[in-house]
Amino acid sequence: MARRLDMRELYKKVRRLVIAVIGFTVLLIGVAMIVTPGPSTVVIVLGLAILATEFIWARRLLNQIRGQLQDKALRPVRWFKRRFL
Repeated sequence: MARRLDMRELYKKVRRLVIAVIGFTVLLIGVAMIVTPGPSTVVIVLGLAILATEFIWARRLLNQIRGQLQDKALRPVRWFKRRFL
């Protein structure tokens, strides 16, 4: 029984490590795209989304970015409502 628990713990740690490596790699590629041609914003958000599956700090940062983007996206709608409705 103790061996089974050890295998689960090992699986969780390996899964977390693999997600961290993939997430940070995608995130660093996105940061590199800031100075090179490419959709840096999309790739950075994708890297954070991958990291957010395992890390709370990445989930919080992703939620902050999502809130800011929603606020900016809804700004024209609010302006239109104030102006014409």
